Amino acid sequence: MALAQEDIEQIQMLIKNSIAATPEVGNANVRYELDIRERIYRVEEELKHQRELMLKGFEQSERRFEQVDKRFEQMAEESSRRFEQVDKNFKQMAEESNRRFEQVDKRFEQMAEESNRRFEQVDKKLAQMAEESNRRFEQVEKRFEQVDKRFEKIDKQLEIQTQTMISIQQEIRTQMRWSFGMLIGIGGIVVTILKLTGG
Repeated sequence: MALAQEDIEQIQMLIKNSIAATPEVGNANVRYELDIRERIYRVEEELKHQRELMLKGFEQSERRFEQVDKRFEQMAEESSRRFEQVDKNFKQMAEESNRRFEQVDKRFEQMAEESNRRFEQVDKKLAQMAEESNRRFEQVEKRFEQVDKRFEKIDKQLEIQTQTMISIQQEIRTQMRWSFGMLIGIGGIVVTILKLTGG
């Protein structure tokens, strides 16, 4: 298989670079030229081989892409068929849901009417209970007022008793002072008499 123009130009460039890198010698060595030619030939063969591998890889890739395209087409057809079935199922489910929602709406309306009727009864019952509670609270308030009056009487009685106790304590202290004073005075007289009689 022939080399492409780009490959040939790249080989020429490599050769020129290689020649430019080697020092010029007055008498060219034949062995050196043979080595260079052999290397060029190896490079050409390697490039040929690489190109063939690349072409084979491209062919295999194209075959695989074709297979993938066919597989995608099959999957697309299968998906379309399934989506059609899903659409039919959704339509049936939507119709069934609408029918059931209508039944639920009717049931809710019935429940709402029943609830309103019961709430009205509860409101009446609560109003009666509120009136009864107010009446009882009024009675309780009256009883609390009576209890407050009794506590006020008890407070007054306690104040009177407290004042009485304080006055009694003061009298007891006064009597104890007088008794102690008299006892000391009598004791002093007795001691004096004893001293006088003893002397």
